[in-house]
Amino acid sequence: MSTFQAPKGTYDLIPPDSATYLAVREAIAAPLRNSGYGYIETPGFENVELFARGVGESTDIVTKEMYAFETKGGDKLALRPEGTASVLRAALEANLHKTGNLPVKLWYSGSYYRYERPQKGRYRHFSQVGAEAIGAEDPALDAELIILADQAYRSLGLRNFRILLNSLGDKECRPVYRAALQDFLRGLDLDEDTLRRAEINPLRVLDDKRESVQKQLTGAPLLRDYLCDACKAYHEEVRELITAAGVAFEDDPKLVRGLDYYTRTTFEFVHDGLGSQSAVGGGGRYDGLSEMIGGPALPSVGWALGVDRTVLALEAEGVALDLPSTTSVYAVPLGEEARRVLFAKVTELRKVGIAADFAYGGKGLKGAMKNANRSGARFTLVAGERDLAEGVVQLKDMESGEQSAIGVNEIVAELESRLG
Repeated sequence: MSTFQAPKGTYDLIPPDSATYLAVREAIAAPLRNSGYGYIETPGFENVELFARGVGESTDIVTKEMYAFETKGGDKLALRPEGTASVLRAALEANLHKTGNLPVKLWYSGSYYRYERPQKGRYRHFSQVGAEAIGAEDPALDAELIILADQAYRSLGLRNFRILLNSLGDKECRPVYRAALQDFLRGLDLDEDTLRRAEINPLRVLDDKRESVQKQLTGAPLLRDYLCDACKAYHEEVRELITAAGVAFEDDPKLVRGLDYYTRTTFEFVHDGLGSQSAVGGGGRYDGLSEMIGGPALPSVGWALGVDRTVLALEAEGVALDLPSTTSVYAVPLGEEARRVLFAKVTELRKVGIAADFAYGGKGLKGAMKNANRSGARFTLVAGERDLAEGVVQLKDMESGEQSAIGVNEIVAELESRLG
């Protein structure tokens, strides 16, 4: 065992489990690639002010959970706690919004970091796949992203998830609601820290998961009762488009999410098999974020889906993904000449797209065949001096146990035919 271990709240992805995580990432990304979203990758750390402005100075993410540090050169940086602010910053820096092809549709995948109390489904290092559509205010765009996430989850075999939907209004109607909510919160028995948060951004209090707070919020004013006509019409069209696509959802008038930049449409994907950490993903519209970080007005919408949480949801439902074997053919040489010949054939097999591996380390036949079994290979190639003298190798079907001799020059064609 190593002297060192993974830091608290983090994890290593190791085969064979890592194959499931890769499959989840691919399944989430597939409908995005099929819908005009291009891949983007941003640094693992950014200027700390990007998140303070974008995510919100009153959020737990900024005040308690960011990994922030100062470089030797005096730069104040933070490991990215979420993806949207970084993606929007990168799009603005590259002037993607000036190409005239709006919205700019981007997807990303990577690791994110928050200093939280580690528990099942909540880590200090976690993986997400996200999508952002930048530069267009259109209910169809909001609906598209919700539908694509639903499609991704269903392609994985998930069924027991729910979509929660709400509207947070805009700069016209939210201030009226904000004032009404603040008046309500001032009359509650809240601790000093929560009261301070209520003065900075009262919607943050609605997102407080503590039972002592939630009990007092029963009679809180609801944002839907304060929406202006434009926001009502916008939200109703989103609902109609999702419904027409056959995607079920639940209206949740108290859904606010954990970030300050959301406006109008906000949504969350929850799975009841995950206990308290039930959210597997979520997102919404953020029409003012570009201006918050120094850019022009660019109405945008996006989401992020947690890879770790999605894997836990699959486990909760007992869904086993149909993962392709990492090895289809395993070659076992018996002798130096066989090593040379079979190594060359393994290389040829790989070139034509067949997953092939080789018995390295000079193990005997028994040990090499054990490795062949562990690899999950469908076929094993075995050759010794006598086989090569006859110009053949032994091909064993690991499922049926049948074994036959085939010509050395026929190996690639024969396996292409059998693996089809």
